[in-house]
Amino acid sequence: MVDIAVLGYGVVGSGVVEVINTNQMSINEKAGEEIRVKKILDIRDFSDDPNKDIITNNADEIFEDESIKIIVETIGGTGAALEYTKRAFLAGKHVVSSNKELVALHGPELLKMAKENNVYYLFEASVGGGIPIIRPLNQCLAANEIYSITAILNGTTNYIITQMKDSGKSFSSALENAKKNGYAEANPIADIEGLDTCRKIAILSSIAFNEFVDCRNIYTEGISKLSLLDFEYALQMNSVIKLIAISEKKNDKIHARVSPAIINNSHPLANVDDVFNAILVRGNAIGEVMFYGRGAGKLPTASAVVADIIDIIKHVDSNGRNIWKRKDYNNIEDIDNMETRFFVRVSAGDIEQAKNLIIREFGEVNFIYLNKKETAKEIAFVTCKDTEKAHKDKFSNLMNSGLIDNIVSSIRILDE
Repeated sequence: MVDIAVLGYGVVGSGVVEVINTNQMSINEKAGEEIRVKKILDIRDFSDDPNKDIITNNADEIFEDESIKIIVETIGGTGAALEYTKRAFLAGKHVVSSNKELVALHGPELLKMAKENNVYYLFEASVGGGIPIIRPLNQCLAANEIYSITAILNGTTNYIITQMKDSGKSFSSALENAKKNGYAEANPIADIEGLDTCRKIAILSSIAFNEFVDCRNIYTEGISKLSLLDFEYALQMNSVIKLIAISEKKNDKIHARVSPAIINNSHPLANVDDVFNAILVRGNAIGEVMFYGRGAGKLPTASAVVADIIDIIKHVDSNGRNIWKRKDYNNIEDIDNMETRFFVRVSAGDIEQAKNLIIREFGEVNFIYLNKKETAKEIAFVTCKDTEKAHKDKFSNLMNSGLIDNIVSSIRILDE
């Protein structure tokens, strides 16, 4: 029998217990051992819960119990979760985590510590919920040099975007719907401002390129400034808007960013809607492969956690534990040096003069038109590819010209 303890009895933690109890027989057969949840740690009162007899608020009962071999950390954040993870390693206990923030910020330190104590630190559930992606990157695609990862990694923002695109709801209305349906937290900042996506692409990049990619150095932009007119223009361009995370290795630098992007309807990610996530991986041997599924939720995420538990039990004596290398320089390319095209909307009093100015500044552009009254004093266009710094300078020149009233929006275009 393998005893485990679950730290944090919230959505994911309770889901882990539920999955183990519901699928007990098949899980035991796959693991080759009987798995039992011996303790659950939480500071709240669960007097009416069917598992109340194994719930404790005393961490010592878990860490000093030598029979508990695996710790499931679903607390979240980097406070108690970091302390307990380190304590588990020092006690010779394996740790499975769904905590993307902890992995993204402290991954190298914790992986190294796990290796030094001859235990596992697995975190499949930290990216993509129930979508298997970390294990495939580490194992199935291990023979590949990974070129790039392009992904939709946040179900909340993808749901909001789908509501705006398909139902014509404003951003604020779509966000309220997401909260009502349980897709958004009471404080959704980490989702809508791209922080959650940033942490996930940092973890995937660290695995794919075998070096630590610090999420704090990745340019990140959320979806809160998107308007319904942006989606109408995208439709006119035979495209959609998505919150896209990209990461690509070029020479000794990683080109990574998180931002809204306009993508053509022919792109594999274009039809990924609602709370679904998708991760497109390009490798030199496999070519292009996409992982798709629900990126969040109680049971999908719990499923990934339990899969990690099974993996540890089956390979407990294996030495295949990764450590992300730390570079002695910032290995993430400055956003100013990265190249892209932009879709831009500007407002102006004199449309013809403003268009002539745009052509002088940007050279060849593609003007986009909507037959709507509210766009009468607006110019929309697509730029050629240039560095982000060059685009910033040109935007500044537009605003300093006196001919442009405002840059209404600027959205990157994801090329094939």
